Amino acid sequence: APELERKSSQESSSSSEKGDVITPWDVSAEAATGVDYNKLIVRFGVKKITDDLVDRLERLTGKRAHPMLRRGMFFAHRDFSQILDRYEKGEPFFLYTGRGPSSRSLHLGHLLPFFFTKYLQEALDVPLIIQMTDDEKFIWRSDLTVGESKKMTKENMKDIISVGFDPEKTFIFQDFEYMCPPFYENIVRIWKYVTGNQARSIFGFIGEDSMGKAAFPAIEAAPCFASSFPHIFKGRKDIGCLIPCGIDQDPYFRMCRDVAPRLNSPKPSLIYSKFLPALQGSQCKMAASDANSCIYLSDTPKEIKNKINKYAFSGGRPTVEEHREKGGDCEIDISYQFLTYFMEDDQRLEEIRLAYSSGQMLTGELKKIAIEEVTRVINEMQSRRVSITDEVVDLFTSVRPLKYTF
Repeated sequence: APELERKSSQESSSSSEKGDVITPWDVSAEAATGVDYNKLIVRFGVKKITDDLVDRLERLTGKRAHPMLRRGMFFAHRDFSQILDRYEKGEPFFLYTGRGPSSRSLHLGHLLPFFFTKYLQEALDVPLIIQMTDDEKFIWRSDLTVGESKKMTKENMKDIISVGFDPEKTFIFQDFEYMCPPFYENIVRIWKYVTGNQARSIFGFIGEDSMGKAAFPAIEAAPCFASSFPHIFKGRKDIGCLIPCGIDQDPYFRMCRDVAPRLNSPKPSLIYSKFLPALQGSQCKMAASDANSCIYLSDTPKEIKNKINKYAFSGGRPTVEEHREKGGDCEIDISYQFLTYFMEDDQRLEEIRLAYSSGQMLTGELKKIAIEEVTRVINEMQSRRVSITDEVVDLFTSVRPLKYTF
């Protein structure tokens, strides 16, 4: 219900009982095991993704669910079942996700939603819209010029395209370069229907913040509406939207869901991911501002090996003897956590969990496996990225109809 969504939005910018902080700009957890996602489900008013929902997705698409969905990395949703209803009835909808450029190269945490979105695009066979919020980063970072933000965005787009999206089904745009009249009209409508008090309670803005910060959320919300892209959806307002994203982005879209009826459009549905932890531990997520906390797409195999060996927080015991006796703690071990995201073989992952938690496998052995898996993922991305030229970027960003008829 809208009232619940508004209430939850107000809570989103504050700390939880345990000290967890989850906002679009800051994520930190008090416990060594990371964010308490069960409490977050209650606090944000979202629904947990159940086995029944995953089974229904597999049944409708005829494809096995993505490992990150089967293992609970994508853990919560808003109205995902309604998207499956649309799919079952043959009613149109599209995918929408995005990225705010914060470094010249994306890191693994940035890439997770895109890996999952690629699976959704292939399984559901629907159009995909990717927004690059270069304007947001310029507003929030005092050290950044417009030109620098646009350059970072171009590099980030090449990283994203390297995931393997289909250019016939994908439109990528950066805010500084795409703003057609219907898109701007939707932004202005959102501005009109969301009060300053609502924006402050949802996002925590204060009087010293620039006016641009208060104005920006409408720009991220506007792509939820098909009418913002007339070259693709021909002005239709009845087309649904599914947004895969991190749970920290929820405040934007709860606001959007509140105003959707006033734009004569369906409320967007969302499917939320957990955070990929920093190398130093699950109390914070990977951050581009700290090179030692993350694995970049541009890292070499040697850099990946050194970072994991040196910085990856271990769930092992202080001595080999104690580790053999008591076993390691997979819940706080970053090398194991990385494997849960990137190792495709469920049986092998379970074997590793049992071996490490029983003390049979030592931390050094676990780190070696994690290094191999992460290096494999990065190498595959880098091999594809070599062929992503400026012309390829121009293809994805050109204003054109996609493969679908509306």
